[in-house]
Amino acid sequence: MTRLLASTAILALALGAPAGVSANAAPVDYAVQADGEFARFTPTATVEQTELDWGLWDRALNWFVLNMGPSLREMAPKVEPNLGSRFTWGHTSRYRLEGNKIAFDMLEDKQRASLTEYRLDLQRIGSEIDLARLPRNEQLAFWINLHNVAVIEQIALDYPVMSPDKVEPEGFDVPLDEAKFITVAGVAMSPKDIRTRIVYPNWKDPRVIYGFFRGDIGSPSIAKNPYTGDNVAVQLAENATEFVNALRGVDRSGDTMKVSRIYAEAQPFFFPDFDTDLRAHLGQYAEEDVTAILAATSRTEASIYETDIADLSKGEREPIYQITQQCERASTGEQNCSSPDPRVNGAAKRFVQERRNKVEKLIEQGRIGTVIIREIRDGEEQGAEVE
Repeated sequence: MTRLLASTAILALALGAPAGVSANAAPVDYAVQADGEFARFTPTATVEQTELDWGLWDRALNWFVLNMGPSLREMAPKVEPNLGSRFTWGHTSRYRLEGNKIAFDMLEDKQRASLTEYRLDLQRIGSEIDLARLPRNEQLAFWINLHNVAVIEQIALDYPVMSPDKVEPEGFDVPLDEAKFITVAGVAMSPKDIRTRIVYPNWKDPRVIYGFFRGDIGSPSIAKNPYTGDNVAVQLAENATEFVNALRGVDRSGDTMKVSRIYAEAQPFFFPDFDTDLRAHLGQYAEEDVTAILAATSRTEASIYETDIADLSKGEREPIYQITQQCERASTGEQNCSSPDPRVNGAAKRFVQERRNKVEKLIEQGRIGTVIIREIRDGEEQGAEVE
């Protein structure tokens, strides 16, 4: 077996290139075929035993991803303006405590440069080898990780920004999701192209939709570990369970089951009979609340989506109005004075406290901090192939 490593220089943030195990499977008949120049990425029947090493990307994700835990299926608390102000800063969305977050405001120029170099290194690897001949799980891990690296990189370069749909990569006048700033094997592609012209046409398992992080709160969550050929089936199932049972994934309004708009994008590939096929899929991952919604509704509407950035402060830094020093008189009669620190992000600080409160609730409910036994479904085993 051949192992490929990226040659990316490691700066202050550990970033690296693609790991997995082989899965030799004949190609299947797909409902929607890859088209045009993207057809070259259709998996072939001939498989090369090549493994990609994602160890450095693993270290990076562990450094800047904040784990938010499963959804409480509760509206996040209302944010009150600060004393003496009518303005609120930072996240106010009802979905803000769902889905992992990225500490974009902690990234410095040298780390942003590392992200760009890493993305270019992945493009180089994808151009030097025949991706279509890799084991299917290796291919899938490559495309998901490349997509997520590229999205995180471009948001980081434009940060602070309140929404990824406001990001336009350099040299493009279209939103991030549609900008063809990624080039693999001579084919220019956008994040959306990776999803809808490479992965969705070539993998028939709808779990793949939960691997793609889009940079906003409405997105499937960004995992704290990279996808690999070995873990991709299990990790996609975990992301599916989190998303399906979150308010940003499935909710109810009367007789209507409201679902995320990501399902509308995926409909031509996985849910041709949208209502029936989607309900069957959601039922595989639904827990008690969502199971009740499936039973109590007869209509389906893809209308949920939150476009605010999935960071700690909504790309905002609360301004400091106080100019004079704040002093407290100590018992000695002397003054202990300190000036407001402009580096302290009040919005992020408040969000971290909200997360702490959520974690305490999850512990009280026994949902984290304990061993939870869940039935493993077909195809979720470590190393299982995602078709």
